[in-house]
Amino acid sequence: MLSYNSVEELVAAAVENNCRISELCLRDQSKKMGLSEEKIYENMEKCFDIMCESAEWGEQKGRKSTSGLTGEEGYLMKQYAEKDGGLMGQPMSRAVSRALAVSNCNAAMGKIVATPTAGSCGILPGCLITAYRDRKIPKRDIVMSIFTAGAFGMIVAAKACIAGAQGGCQAECGSASGMAAAALVEIMGGTPKMCADALAIAIANQEGLVCDPVAGLVEIPCIKRNASGVVIAFSSADMVLAGIEAKIPADECIDAMREVGDAMSRDLKETATGGLAATPTGKRYREQVFGK
Repeated sequence: MLSYNSVEELVAAAVENNCRISELCLRDQSKKMGLSEEKIYENMEKCFDIMCESAEWGEQKGRKSTSGLTGEEGYLMKQYAEKDGGLMGQPMSRAVSRALAVSNCNAAMGKIVATPTAGSCGILPGCLITAYRDRKIPKRDIVMSIFTAGAFGMIVAAKACIAGAQGGCQAECGSASGMAAAALVEIMGGTPKMCADALAIAIANQEGLVCDPVAGLVEIPCIKRNASGVVIAFSSADMVLAGIEAKIPADECIDAMREVGDAMSRDLKETATGGLAATPTGKRYREQVFGK
């Protein structure tokens, strides 16, 4: 059975078995959970269906967070994307709108899939729904890629952390971007090593990102960081697919992320006492929601 202790071990196992990481993970989860591979796959397909539902719900007009601080980001970005695609082009603009929409759904207390956390819940859906609907990738390939994303996520959680309160937003959006980048590479036919490189590049590009939620809520700047995380995931995947390697191995990037998180001030780890949360406007928003 897989240990999920290191990316190097996971990639080596996939190479040894001459299979994709997703196939390896599916077999392993089937053994560990005592369920058939078909049942494990069906459960993951349901998760993808929920991701799609969350995005569709969040892209509708009038969706507001329970605090009233945010809302309609997904709707506005969708309208913008459907005009002419904007500067990024329609597929990327739609990916961003979906990421925002899922985050809107979370802020409004709707149903989401934490991938790996609620604060980063829009990144993987934004990437995968776009690959499914805009690139017309078969649904089974999309669902299988979530196993790859999950395998890498388990390694990050074991070697470092995935919680903003422990490692800053690099642990949440950074991990989610890496997981999504790896999934995208596998979808496009990349090797297990290429998936690992995509994870490494995405994590390296968000190393040091602090967690400074305004009013202690997963809204500002969290929702917009999900949009940025999607762009980083796609660019990381495309770089690897173009033949660009990560110069620092994925395991070392994860170790560095842990060390940076440990060195980070507690004010910058989900306490809402530093960064953007401590700005005059951030404090005003807190008073608006909770009073003086």
